[in-house]
Amino acid sequence: MHPQGGVANRDQRPNAGVDVCKQHLDVCVNALELRVANDASGWDVVTATLKEANVDLVVVEATGGYERGLVCALQQAGITVARVNPRQARDFAKSMGVLAKTDQVDARTLRDFGDVLARHKDRAKFISPMVDAQRLMLAELMTRRRQLVDMRVAESNRLEHAGKHAVRSIKSVLKTLDRQLEAIDREIDDHMDRHFKDQRTVLDSVKGVGPVTILTLTAALPELGNLGRRQIAKLVGVAPLADDSGSRKGKRRIWGGRAEVRAVVYMAATVAMRHNPAIKAFHSRLIEAGKPKKVAIVACMRKLLTILNAMLRDQSMWNAARHLQNTIAA
Repeated sequence: MHPQGGVANRDQRPNAGVDVCKQHLDVCVNALELRVANDASGWDVVTATLKEANVDLVVVEATGGYERGLVCALQQAGITVARVNPRQARDFAKSMGVLAKTDQVDARTLRDFGDVLARHKDRAKFISPMVDAQRLMLAELMTRRRQLVDMRVAESNRLEHAGKHAVRSIKSVLKTLDRQLEAIDREIDDHMDRHFKDQRTVLDSVKGVGPVTILTLTAALPELGNLGRRQIAKLVGVAPLADDSGSRKGKRRIWGGRAEVRAVVYMAATVAMRHNPAIKAFHSRLIEAGKPKKVAIVACMRKLLTILNAMLRDQSMWNAARHLQNTIAA
């Protein structure tokens, strides 16, 4: 605003918000509000409407995959999209005094959220990168594999209290699930060999990083190797966050991030603490210094993630001597 009260930039491009559900999309740009079906024809209408309005940024919530088709359609049309966590959008609405919740209200709130993000000094980190088709397919295979594993665990747990006739049925289901897992593992191996062989080779050279970790990092963390160590740690949720107020100095805790990635990094770190010389030495040094065991584990997770990030950034294989020397010197 000018001191006289006028608007400083009258050519500011508008931003839009789109509330997504399974059946329909609620769009809000400027004063225009419309509802279309959440299908290919609806995506075309939204894309045409937003291009005609010359929008700067479109904000949508991550809704378990229902937003995926719209996001791809917008990005292919050259429209910038920010896919935000629903908790972030709801917290923003509460901070603006918006307590009601309907699809239309949510769309308006997302539009207002877009006005903030579009002018933010770190705008780039909120923008959703385009996901290539091969990585998207790998993510779908990863999700399906996790579903099969969960079903197998559930069926295995039922064996303990099952009767004779039920056991026969459960074992039959387990055999079917085993065949499905073998098939999807072969498909994942083939897909990674054809499209992500270099990244797989680099990650596979690290002791403690196994096939499931490599799959998850490749599919669910495409930013690995492209961000700084602090950024990648915060993205995964292994960076200690401050909790200070005035003279009070609170404990640093990890919070947020990508849970599915953090889970596999945890498993990889626990293995690396036993079999990887660099991580093992780092963990021992922290324990000898009196750090709590859980703090030491999280530190090892962050250390391992930082090393993997640097290896992919430099396209370098694991060098045990160098990383062990760096760990001892740190």
